[in-house]
Amino acid sequence: MIGREEESKYLLDALSTGRSEMIAVIGRRRVGKTYLVKEVYKEHLLFQLTGTQYASIEEQLYNFTQKMNEYDREVLYTVPGNWTEAFLQLKRYLIRKKSKQRKVIFFDELPWLASRRSGFLEAFTYFWNDWASEADMVIVVCGSAASWMIDNVINHKGGLHNRITKRIHLEPFTLKETALFLKKNKVFLDYYQIIQLYMIMGGIPYYLNEINSGETAAQNINRICFGKSGLLRTEFQNLYAALFEFHENHVSIVEALSTKWKGMTRNEIIQASGFTNGGGLTKILYELTSSSFITAYQPFGKKKRDTLYRLTDEYSLFYLKFIKDAHTSKTDVWLQYMQTPKYQAWSGYAFECLCLKHITSIKKALGIPALYTEESSFISKGNETTQGIQIDMLIDRKDNAINICEMKFLSNEMTVSKEYATVLRRRREAFRETTRTKKHLFTTLITTYGLIHNEYSLGTIDQVVTVDEFFL
Repeated sequence: MIGREEESKYLLDALSTGRSEMIAVIGRRRVGKTYLVKEVYKEHLLFQLTGTQYASIEEQLYNFTQKMNEYDREVLYTVPGNWTEAFLQLKRYLIRKKSKQRKVIFFDELPWLASRRSGFLEAFTYFWNDWASEADMVIVVCGSAASWMIDNVINHKGGLHNRITKRIHLEPFTLKETALFLKKNKVFLDYYQIIQLYMIMGGIPYYLNEINSGETAAQNINRICFGKSGLLRTEFQNLYAALFEFHENHVSIVEALSTKWKGMTRNEIIQASGFTNGGGLTKILYELTSSSFITAYQPFGKKKRDTLYRLTDEYSLFYLKFIKDAHTSKTDVWLQYMQTPKYQAWSGYAFECLCLKHITSIKKALGIPALYTEESSFISKGNETTQGIQIDMLIDRKDNAINICEMKFLSNEMTVSKEYATVLRRRREAFRETTRTKKHLFTTLITTYGLIHNEYSLGTIDQVVTVDEFFL
């Protein structure tokens, strides 16, 4: 299994605690939650049930019965009338089941099992509190609707309150893990091409499985994203519908955010989407953030009300920018897009998001891996005497310094021109004047192939971080 060392250890440790454990695994859809649990617990799993989207209670109970008959060959089970009866059947099976190893029970896609008025959560709560909590077992509950899992399981106000003993938030692969995953699949590409794929698919294993060996990144993208049968051609329609009730509202917010690279404040979202300023919008923003589609950033020196929301799910952004209105009848669609200013704008923003997600690697390259830092953006509209500036990433350090990061996705080494050097110096001084910071300011370049040093880079660029650092 590629990566997931910490999560795997967490799951394995639960087998030897000497007490019953209830583990919640959450994370973005397609990120590999089911695979992780089944792979780690394959020798311990005594029962697994996966919820079915839009299925009735009767259909879910029928599926439960089929699974009971699959796992227990000694009894012929009939469909229970409700979930209370279902958990009674499960309890009797587990009591009778003799195993030297610790029992593991896995409920996958829990939000689909525990739909409204299904009675599942009530029956499950009684099953745990009445018996399972003292039965020396591990119960894993899993769901892609992260906000639902947090509200209804992890922060449950009723009988499940504080019953979750361990919590795992499974993140997408890093670039390093993505490279290892592709290598395992016999796909050998250089770092630049892997980054191109990552900026579209993120570190989502389900998407990365579609990449073929013997094809360049551009060829893979053209086939997977623009081909008539390409997985990512139609994934967007299913992605949000599978996670959120009234998902059209979530899509509206995501579409609004895709139009503004620097992100939007809450008021700007209201203006762009037509939503009213109330609890409904708060809930949608919370759900999108919990499910890792958008990210909330507090700009440097600003208050909480100035929080910016940015669309940081790679696939969603790419779909809305390129796939949604693409003509599939054309060949080499992506190669044509790559020649346009639209591609340049998107790739710059996508690379910035990639850098933000690999801040640990950047800090390591800067020699400050253990130093406490806060990452933020900075925007100043300026006035009659001061020029407005925008800085996409600041690393505010506890050692009395700030890195002003310039992120450039280029196909060759970067050369600093006289004009660009002037821009960088003016930006740094404008930031110092606007914020009145006393900290030392470093201008830090993060780019693909590094920097060609010349008279204009000297004294302008203080540090250079290349993407090679993201793969270490």
